[in-house]
Amino acid sequence: MATEFRLPELGENIEAGDVVRVAVTAGESIKEGQTVIELETDKAVIEVPSTVSGVIEEVSVAPSQRVKTGDVLFTYTAADSSAKPAAAETPKAAVDAVKGAGVAQVAVPELRGAAVNAASAEFKLPELGENIEYGDVVRVLVEPGEEVTEGQTVLELETDKAVVEVPSTLSGTVSEVKVKAGQKLRVGDVIFTVAATVGESEPAAAETKPAEAGKSAAPEESGHSYMAMVRHSFRAARTAEGRSEEQAFPPDAPPVTELEAHPAGLTKHAGGEHRTVPAAPFVRKLAREIGVDIYLVKGSGPGGRISEGDVKAFAKGAFARMAEVEVGAARGAGTVLVKLPDFSRWGKIEKVSLRGVRRKTAQHLAMAWNVIPHVTQFDKADVSELEGLRKRFSPKAEKAGGKMTITAIALKVVASALKAFPQFNASIDMASEEIIYKRYINVGVAVDTDRGLLVPVIRDVDKKNIIELAVELSSISAKARDKKLSAEDMEGGSFTITNLGGVGGTGFTPIVNHPEVAILGISRAQMEPVWVSDKFEPRSMLPLSLSYDHRIIDGADAARFLRWIVDALEQPFLLSVQG
Repeated sequence: MATEFRLPELGENIEAGDVVRVAVTAGESIKEGQTVIELETDKAVIEVPSTVSGVIEEVSVAPSQRVKTGDVLFTYTAADSSAKPAAAETPKAAVDAVKGAGVAQVAVPELRGAAVNAASAEFKLPELGENIEYGDVVRVLVEPGEEVTEGQTVLELETDKAVVEVPSTLSGTVSEVKVKAGQKLRVGDVIFTVAATVGESEPAAAETKPAEAGKSAAPEESGHSYMAMVRHSFRAARTAEGRSEEQAFPPDAPPVTELEAHPAGLTKHAGGEHRTVPAAPFVRKLAREIGVDIYLVKGSGPGGRISEGDVKAFAKGAFARMAEVEVGAARGAGTVLVKLPDFSRWGKIEKVSLRGVRRKTAQHLAMAWNVIPHVTQFDKADVSELEGLRKRFSPKAEKAGGKMTITAIALKVVASALKAFPQFNASIDMASEEIIYKRYINVGVAVDTDRGLLVPVIRDVDKKNIIELAVELSSISAKARDKKLSAEDMEGGSFTITNLGGVGGTGFTPIVNHPEVAILGISRAQMEPVWVSDKFEPRSMLPLSLSYDHRIIDGADAARFLRWIVDALEQPFLLSVQG
């Protein structure tokens, strides 16, 4: 009978990835540990090994496909299906028996691909704490044939915080040790297999009543397994702080089971010592999947243990709070509405309603600032030669009905730069996890009016010459100041330019005009001494500020983009050559 092999958990906060290569085909025999796919996550390209052996019936994924934890990668027939059922077919009694042995805290969520059967079980590296995903094996303390007991230290692991002791959550005879000193382990990797002391040798465990099985998950009654895990995680934290075992667990400290919610979201016992959040792996996974920080959830179970219901209830409350935040942003507060003091206590005041363009500007900029992770890049362009050309062609532009301004020239330069750097002419859709590249170049230009900031859009900038752009810029700026802009005049922009040179200043950090991903700020050009050849010369230097969305644009690309603009302004002939 065919069994499904699903994508296992790859580590904390790694829930999905894109298939780079499928390394198996239908009809192929596969062995445990053999690489089945290469998966590109947001952190690295990793190889996903099989945890089963058998013959592949059907491959369910293909290159470039996005897969999530739990998705089926392939179906297979076990190599020895007659003697050893696959994990998906493991008798319920055997699984319950293994849970009774302590696997419920660590291994049960990983029961995929023949991980546990009625006669043996795998002990996998458990979660070591938030943001600890892997470590280097310092010492292996068990070997094949050795009897291991629940709570016994089986491994010393060096993480980026401390060397920690990993306790077993199983009891039995070690069948095979799968790790060695110096090896890097990730959460979920198999450390060893044991001939578990469950199944036929302990029928009582296999016949655990549902009520009793439910009790075993509680901190007080789960036995040494849960306590060992809590002590282990706490030991890691205290070791990282340089404390000894005695300092970490003073004789007069309250029992570990006396856990209560910490106001900041962590947990602590009555003495104030911080503990690991008490939650089963599947509850942690649920929290990650729905975007809940488990440290902020208060557990309702015994000893403060966090349940599925606790996570869902917290999420429901969080959605309500998010709605309040969105209302606050819509009203212009950005994130939350903050009650102001009564300023009239200190003198005369005047209140004016926030309305019209000013209200819309406040709402939009607050939203853009909150949504986009901004970075601003600065540079200067030597526009001494460009100034000569601008003055030379100004009469021609005026004759056509426009003005030959730096902004008009910058429109043409930016249009050429956007062709060379298409990631700046894009938008990012986080809901669908897509980047939208625009094959048109429409540039918005910020206009200062008595009603506030307006951004009319000039369309198809790349298809117009500088004289045409100068005329259209003059026309649309006049419409903005005369309150004649339509909604359509301000829609469809893919990039924005804002020029404060007419007012003054040496630089500023413009806010990206969402849903665009970049904006160019221009300040007033000034004469500065510049070292040319073997002497200083007075040159007209134009300050430029490029703000961009760091989710889609890296700093190096932003520097190259801005440098391209600088070069084009300094050497106008480049527009004919490269533009």
